[in-house]
Amino acid sequence: MMHEAKSFVVDGLMAEGSEGVRLCASSCGGCGSVYFPRTVSCRNPDCSSTSLEEKLLEGRGILYSYTIQRYQPPNLFRIDNWEPYALGLVDLPEGIRVMGMLSGFDLDNIRIGETVKLISECLFTDPDRGKVMTYKFAPEITGRDAQ
Repeated sequence: MMHEAKSFVVDGLMAEGSEGVRLCASSCGGCGSVYFPRTVSCRNPDCSSTSLEEKLLEGRGILYSYTIQRYQPPNLFRIDNWEPYALGLVDLPEGIRVMGMLSGFDLDNIRIGETVKLISECLFTDPDRGKVMTYKFAPEITGRDAQ
């Protein structure tokens, strides 16, 4: 079976594995600060550690805030079949907030405090790179919600 080529919009931003898509972050060995996207040094002014480790972030979080984008993004983040979309700020269990596009939401019924899960979706198709993927946050469907 032949698989269609795909790549991530930015190398090193996320990884896909058996547990699904995960965000690639850095964690300071000295103070425990977590950074997304990854960084080469700790930015905590009270920390002098130079020990950073790569860390994969949890795939679930809580929607802290959002806004509706009603204009097309810059070319790097172009979207095939563009239409208005939501951009959310999500609290992750690691103690940081990550901004990302929201997917699978009715733009008139987004609820702050809702549990979301990390997914990967195609932004656009490039003739050389194939499907260009990014991370997004989608509603977490629980057994109670599915009934």
